[in-house]
Amino acid sequence: MMTPTLFTPIQVGSMRISHRIVLAPLTRLRAYPTHVPGPHTATYYAQRASVPGTLLISEATSISQAAGGREFVPGIYTQEQGSFIFCQLRAFGRAAVPDVLAKENNSPLVSASPIPLSTRPTAVPRALTESEINSYITSFATGARNAIAAGFDGVEIHGANGYIIDQFLQEVSNIREDGWGGSIEKRARLAIEIVDALVKEVGAERVSIRLSPWSPFQDMGLPDPKPQFSYLVNQLRKYDLTYLHVTEPRVGGNIDVDAPLQNSNNFLREIWCKEGKNSVFISAGGHTRQTAIEITQKHGGMIAFGRLYIPNPDLPARLIYDLPLAKPDRATFYLAGDLTEKGYTDFPAANVPTERKL
Repeated sequence: MMTPTLFTPIQVGSMRISHRIVLAPLTRLRAYPTHVPGPHTATYYAQRASVPGTLLISEATSISQAAGGREFVPGIYTQEQGSFIFCQLRAFGRAAVPDVLAKENNSPLVSASPIPLSTRPTAVPRALTESEINSYITSFATGARNAIAAGFDGVEIHGANGYIIDQFLQEVSNIREDGWGGSIEKRARLAIEIVDALVKEVGAERVSIRLSPWSPFQDMGLPDPKPQFSYLVNQLRKYDLTYLHVTEPRVGGNIDVDAPLQNSNNFLREIWCKEGKNSVFISAGGHTRQTAIEITQKHGGMIAFGRLYIPNPDLPARLIYDLPLAKPDRATFYLAGDLTEKGYTDFPAANVPTERKL
């Protein structure tokens, strides 16, 4: 019987990955108040690397204090952190909590434009200045350098889910009329310049990006995202990045949403993988074993799993051997500041065959 593509090896940049099941970046809020990863973080990721040759993407990690703004989120702006996976780099922008910004380093709430989140209408962000934008680009590059020095294989730029890059990319949050807004090209500029800076800093084989064209999370979403995101991805192809990671329309941040059937990321897949280019496309969001098998059989690429990976630390083995899956418990997803193993590293591995035929 032929092995499904999902369970076959794939070359990802300079890495030979044993299968196509990826740990998606998952916010867990288990860091110390100082933003250093908690005592069980290394174990958490080691458990999810139990099947040899697995690609893991870390939870979103702040590139600087000013770009933070949430408690118990790890940071990569000092050299105290370390792991051996792709590190997701993020800046919150208007999604930060103003009180946390004020308490931790007295930084202002900022964004592309002075448009607040609908859930916090009085917290109006200040539009970043030209020099501040350049500082953010530098901070992303510094975060990438620190990640590689800490032992990560590479970095994933968080350009999704309504954080700072997404805020510049979409006109619902960017009404600027300068060099960083007012047109498709200018709204894509921040993402492109961050990618350019990171490629120069650590090399294209260590740089990737995540996008969410259809997500309504944190007040995002365009009537038709295809022109904006098509332009961006066409520009990013020039850099030969490690992979492009895209969330499916049926997922908005950390929740499932109803998405019209015509909403699809195939337009980005076609751009990214055209002309026979050996480009890796990762699809994330609400996948099952069956949908993951079907998509990789048809399109190749990889599939990222999030929620299923929390109670199933050896998820690749369970999917390969079609073993029972433990059900996720949403109540344990975000135990902010909890430094115990509860809902984090206390999930048992399955009894799987000793011989792994990968």
